[in-house]
Amino acid sequence: MSSTTRPLAFGARQLDLSRPQVMGILNVTPDSFSDGGELLAAGRPLLDAVLRRAESMVKAGATFLDIGGESTRPGAAPVSEQEELDRVLPVVEALRDLGAVLSLDTSNAALIREGARAGAGLINDVRALQRPGALEAAVSSGLPVCLMHMQGQPSTMQQAPHYDDVLREVQDFLRERMAVCEAAGVPREKLLIDPGFGFGKTLEHNLQLLHQLETFSSLQAPLLIGVSRKRMLGAITGKAERERVVAGVAAAVIAVMKGVCIIRTHDVEATVDAVRVCQAVQDVAYT
Repeated sequence: MSSTTRPLAFGARQLDLSRPQVMGILNVTPDSFSDGGELLAAGRPLLDAVLRRAESMVKAGATFLDIGGESTRPGAAPVSEQEELDRVLPVVEALRDLGAVLSLDTSNAALIREGARAGAGLINDVRALQRPGALEAAVSSGLPVCLMHMQGQPSTMQQAPHYDDVLREVQDFLRERMAVCEAAGVPREKLLIDPGFGFGKTLEHNLQLLHQLETFSSLQAPLLIGVSRKRMLGAITGKAERERVVAGVAAAVIAVMKGVCIIRTHDVEATVDAVRVCQAVQDVAYT
């Protein structure tokens, strides 16, 4: 069971993170590794398709929807600030009454500010608020923030990742970023953490982190992970992105049993079913 027992306010909605939650992925990009181009055409979001996808995820049990307008797949190039705003803000506005917490998958200070005003409830930053202005924007938004670890940048992160001790180095980075955020004015209780599977890490690094996820409880922050359809699962199974659903669910089960609070996934229905089974077992264990 998660060590996080308090409800947390994500904008207008509160969620109890003592029970694991599922976050559906909505990539409004042309080049995300698994679903790029499905919800975007001519640089603009396909709002009807986005709404249908979002509604199906919420119906399947997603309590978060993570909206991204910039691909962070290995080798991805950055997009301009305005282009990311044009992709993401219309989606936030279209989905804000759907009932799920809308998460901004961004490092863009302008999008953090404008997305918060439009109705987002979480900032999910793969760069841990290190881009210019991002920390200040997060503080002013008043929203919870998920800080992720990444070695390098998306364009180069998988060229030659190296760690002397991956577990210690990832935790040290997250601990340091948490301290920076607290000092800037983000309350500790509004910080979440993500070890960043696949972001500047080899298969061995990823497996070491998955094997020892329970040790992240020492940071005393809710843990979010995303392994859905990732290359690490392909390396293990030999299957293409869309054939990695079962592998992703298996990783999600391991994560939940080790105390992870939020599972980020493309495959919401299967993941929700698996998480419910895990929770049922944990409920018995704690009665």
